[in-house]
Amino acid sequence: MPETKAMSTLDNVVVKSPNDRRLYRVIELAAAAMCVAMGSFLDPPEAQGLAHFLEHMLFMGSTEFPDENEYDSYLSKHGGSSNAYTEMEHTCYHFEVKREFLQGALKRFSQFFVAPLMKTEAMEREVLAVDSEFNQALQNDACRLQQLQCYTSARGHPFNRFSWGNKKSLSGAMENGVDLRECIMKLYKEYYHGGLMKLVVIGGESLDTLESWVVELFGEVKNGSKIMPTLEAKGPIWEGGKLYRLEAVKDVHTLDLTWTLPPLRHAYVKKPEDYLAHLLGHEGKGSLLSFLKGKGWATSLSAGVGDDGINRSSLAYVFGMSIHLTDSGLEKIYDIIAYTYQYLKLLRDASPQEWIFKELQDIGNMDFRYAEEQAADDYAAELSENMLAYPVEHIIYGDYVYQTWDSKMIADLMGFFTPKNMRIDVVSKSIKSEEFQTEPWFGSHYIVEDVPLALMETWSNSSEVDNSLHLPSENQFIPSDFSIRATSSDGDLKSQSPPKCIIDEPLMKFWYKLDETFKVPRANTYFRINLKGAYGSVKNSLLTELFINLLKDELNEIIYQASQYSKT
Repeated sequence: MPETKAMSTLDNVVVKSPNDRRLYRVIELAAAAMCVAMGSFLDPPEAQGLAHFLEHMLFMGSTEFPDENEYDSYLSKHGGSSNAYTEMEHTCYHFEVKREFLQGALKRFSQFFVAPLMKTEAMEREVLAVDSEFNQALQNDACRLQQLQCYTSARGHPFNRFSWGNKKSLSGAMENGVDLRECIMKLYKEYYHGGLMKLVVIGGESLDTLESWVVELFGEVKNGSKIMPTLEAKGPIWEGGKLYRLEAVKDVHTLDLTWTLPPLRHAYVKKPEDYLAHLLGHEGKGSLLSFLKGKGWATSLSAGVGDDGINRSSLAYVFGMSIHLTDSGLEKIYDIIAYTYQYLKLLRDASPQEWIFKELQDIGNMDFRYAEEQAADDYAAELSENMLAYPVEHIIYGDYVYQTWDSKMIADLMGFFTPKNMRIDVVSKSIKSEEFQTEPWFGSHYIVEDVPLALMETWSNSSEVDNSLHLPSENQFIPSDFSIRATSSDGDLKSQSPPKCIIDEPLMKFWYKLDETFKVPRANTYFRINLKGAYGSVKNSLLTELFINLLKDELNEIIYQASQYSKT
């Protein structure tokens, strides 16, 4: 675990030295991240996208470093880079740089949170920068769907907003008499203080040295209350019994089912939502996807609570199921939903199973213990977010931990998976209508239909479960032996043994190479099959690719189980 201390006016500061096994690259690159507990949920209605705009404006120089390009220029000169992102309830700033230049980068970075200039003359340019980012999302069907869900949520609900921000929402606000600089200064003064900030610094120096830098450079951050901003939400996010059809940009058909759950951050050691996501999103025999593929209605399915702030907030957790449909499946929307509720009945009748939770626990522990190296700034940003979500003992481990089995909590959570609490979205290029409505920010075309009450009642009272649907079998691919077979080696490539040819036959060669460098209990297996004439013509190429895809699809139910513990 990292050492955690109360630093000056900052609530929690984590400083890291290279002894964390995932940070062996820190000798070359150091990093830092600051997470502030305010985001787009706090945008005023008259200036939507303001929190995102404030994020941009912090880069526009400070009292000590007035040049707008000073921070980015310093990082780029010293092999580094920076970025930032605004979520619904937090905003995160992060950078990485060659380790010997960390102190200089921190000096410039700290001034974001001490004395930013937020120059009036830079505002118009940054509005265009925000607008440019928004334009990159215009053709993204997932973004268009998310904004439609926000736009059609209950009026006055914090979800009912346009968090991206663009020229229309920001410049339009100024044209309507809103003083944008005054608005962002108000947000900054109210929320950018030590009580709501979480700082992570990763460097090669000793912890004492890193700590002294933080105290010196961030000591002037103003004090503030540690009480997190509170939001009010009355009533449900969406009206039940509605089906939304959204015209897609790409030639796709997807069915998205969404259920609103209570906030579950407090239950992170139990992760009941992951238990349900594991089963509803399973791809093995007896799964909902396997059944729908057998009908010829679907090609893929994913389920769970998304990682982004709109799906995991202090207001609610939003559990989504996204099903990619075939042309036939597009005509069977209501049937697919009916079978979904049959599978949910199966889960209720079977009661929560502790052995399934134990599998998730084993997978989580493996993912944590043998996590792959990641970019230093990404890791810093991840930890700074975690400091807002978890107590200090689980800042690193919180995303992976499955500590407490709570069957009652899972059973209670399943009570929210009802038709009345379900939103239905169909995204397809095939949607045709003369009564399209338009979502104002993306310009997306959509129509709204009432789901027949008889169907709602049928789904609510599923009495039968198709015999093809059943719980997954135990996962035989989860390992228990993690002993290392590699001989002692200093990692020098010249001293390592070469690959060995174990089988050498006319039609098959089998090579084996022992890992003597990283010494982790992970095996990589590669197959190369040479087919004469497989790509000798356009027709052969097409048939070969078709065969490969069919083979993958046929093996998926087995491979899916084996891949469950390879998330990292």
